[in-house]
Amino acid sequence: MQQRLTLRTALLLTLAPLLWAGNAVVGRMVHTLVPPITLNFIRWALAFVILLPLAGWVLKRHSGLWSHWRRFAMLGLLGVGLYNALQYMALQTSSPINVTLVGASLPMCMLVVGALFFGAQVSRQQVVGALLSLAGVLLVLGRGEWQQLLALRLVLGDVFMLLATVSWAFYSWSLAQPKDPAAIRADWAAFLLAQISFGLLWSGSMTAVEWSLGAAPIQWSWKLAAALVFVAVGPAVLAYRAWGVGIQRVGPNVAGVFINLTPLFATVLSTMFLGEWPQLYHLLAFALIVGGILVSARR
Repeated sequence: MQQRLTLRTALLLTLAPLLWAGNAVVGRMVHTLVPPITLNFIRWALAFVILLPLAGWVLKRHSGLWSHWRRFAMLGLLGVGLYNALQYMALQTSSPINVTLVGASLPMCMLVVGALFFGAQVSRQQVVGALLSLAGVLLVLGRGEWQQLLALRLVLGDVFMLLATVSWAFYSWSLAQPKDPAAIRADWAAFLLAQISFGLLWSGSMTAVEWSLGAAPIQWSWKLAAALVFVAVGPAVLAYRAWGVGIQRVGPNVAGVFINLTPLFATVLSTMFLGEWPQLYHLLAFALIVGGILVSARR
């Protein structure tokens, strides 16, 4: 049963976009050092090692994982194998502003997928909330000048990000379906490890294809090592934990609006690296995004 949006749940749903914004920035920083699908595979392999001491019991024969293997295989494909690989692929050929703009369509995509495939009812206020948050994202991406948005052109990377957004919408709605063994559902580490276990199979297969097509060799360095540790611990383990709890508490439609914080955080992080201070349009965009969240969550 879905709950009201509390401060604690809001903080969890805010933490995930913050970490994912860092993931986009770091992914762009190392895109010349490691192939994108390989980066995704290494990231989740490290996350698997981190979670194994906490929830290794889920891999045992009678844990309930193997009797529900189809569900976890699908979650692993959508949330581990596809979404992040497509995002890293998008960062290879598309500009960060295009990638975040396409990703900002997630709340609307969440509403459409929920209505068409999961029988969810979409209220007028949820649509209004999604549009308000999207307006805030557009304001940030255009740096307060709408002419910059009109000059954007889609490239192959934007198509990859669009596919990633659709994958994440299906993943989020699948999370909200109570079809998992109670023991696994109650243990966040076991629930995530169950997904990663199958996700590594998907990602590993994709990595094999990437290398068979002539992927560039990995350029190992301390910079790449630090990046791998960050994307494994933060955007993978911690962010997925926070997002999963938020989805279970308030549902995908409300949680989906929080994803619009990602490009806002990404813009702020980028400006920090460039030594720029937040501008007035950042504050206006933040007000629109938060306003959209409150409208969507209001009962």
